[in-house]
Amino acid sequence: MSKQNKFAITLSVALLIGTSALADTSLDIKFAGALEFAEDGTLFVGDNYNGAIYAFDMPATGGPEQIMPSSIANIDAKIAELLGVGVHAIELNDMASHPITQDLYISVTRIGSSASRPAIIQVTQDQQISLVDLASFDFQKQGLMEFPEGETTFGVRGMGPMPPLTRDIAKGEIPLRTLAIMDMEYYEGELFVAGVAHDNFLSSLRRMPFPFDGSQGITNVEMYHITHDQYESRAPIRAMSVQEIDGKPQLVAAYTCSPIVLVPLEDIQDGAKIAANTIMDYGNGQPLDMIPFQMQDQTMLLVTNDSRSPQVIPISGLQDAKVVDHNDFERGGKLDLHPVMPYGPVGEAVMFDGMSMHMTQVGEGMLASITRDLYTGSLNLDTNPTWFPNRIHNMKAEFDFPDYAPDPTRTQ
Repeated sequence: MSKQNKFAITLSVALLIGTSALADTSLDIKFAGALEFAEDGTLFVGDNYNGAIYAFDMPATGGPEQIMPSSIANIDAKIAELLGVGVHAIELNDMASHPITQDLYISVTRIGSSASRPAIIQVTQDQQISLVDLASFDFQKQGLMEFPEGETTFGVRGMGPMPPLTRDIAKGEIPLRTLAIMDMEYYEGELFVAGVAHDNFLSSLRRMPFPFDGSQGITNVEMYHITHDQYESRAPIRAMSVQEIDGKPQLVAAYTCSPIVLVPLEDIQDGAKIAANTIMDYGNGQPLDMIPFQMQDQTMLLVTNDSRSPQVIPISGLQDAKVVDHNDFERGGKLDLHPVMPYGPVGEAVMFDGMSMHMTQVGEGMLASITRDLYTGSLNLDTNPTWFPNRIHNMKAEFDFPDYAPDPTRTQ
């Protein structure tokens, strides 16, 4: 690496041994996936291979006086170099921001010569990148009940009458247990976990107290999918946030292809089989992140998607929203160009240059995004204001011309 590179990278050793606050004293993480922070700095890490959630005690004092817009180009290459592997031998699985230090934590899968190993990467506000030494933190471990066994896979399916492609066949070999932990939300001393349970691909919500005491509740969730015109209990919730809706705390949850539903927390009880309340659908695509933030006196949800621009949904628009089922629409599937789509209080699409793979809030007024550049294909870590969570370096717009003037009375 060039000496002129301003991004100082510090090395540390990730030891997979440690002391647990529960009976299981082994730190045997096999996969670092979904990440979530509690307000005291506890970091939750979902392990979809072990069927467990680890909670690391990561105390911190103080934080940056001010968070400024920033950008780290080729963040994937820098992480790969830190881990001693090629850039194509890592996958970035999730990102979360420490609520006190505002440092970013990225969960990574690294593929070595004989095994795939997890890693947690820390990016500080002064842009130092390091490998977190998990063994230096006290932790608790919560195993998941009704965890899918490892033999059941997706199976192979092509698109309509077309035969399956090579990548379709490869997807068919993925175990269903990789979807056991899709998203986690910490709220008032409890951790809510979305994913699949059992071996019949049943969408579930897990609810467990923290500190962990070994107990957990599992609720099976059905929802009406407007686009598919089906009642579905297979694919799990992809992204969620707890918000006060209609006078009570509810999960605002996003599914693939892309309905938004409400689930009252009071309905999430062990052994219950519930129907989520479908209130909107903005069409095909896979939601990635759902991030609450404040804009003036309103709470907004920024929902990112692998096939669409981010969508900003005001929480005020979800109050008293109409709950729909199959009786509210003509029967049959509905593609994006169907007259009813998008349906409901979907908010507004936000311009975004490139594709955000992972996004999280940093401090009160910033969003950090791991973004795939539209033209170069590079993966960059950008931090921008919530009111304009974007980089526009690829665009040659009016304000780039030498005779541009911000005076609105000027006509040239």
